[in-house]
Amino acid sequence: ARTGFLVFRVDPALRRDVQRIADEEQRTITQICEMLLYEGVEAYKKDGPKFIQRLVAKQKLRTK
Repeated sequence: ARTGFLVFRVDPALRRDVQRIADEEQRTITQICEMLLYEGVEAYKKDGPKFIQRLVAKQKLRTK
């Protein structure tokens, strides 16, 4: 049983992308977000702070 809630705001374009993925995969947004978050957490467990550093660097490139 799922008991925890995680609520946060995202950019509308990101939400549209996640919705598109969910539609293509015939899954819910919740299922897609949970899978993506799980994989991100597993990557962090493997690589530690280097994983976050790579994400921050990618984000900086996107915002330029």
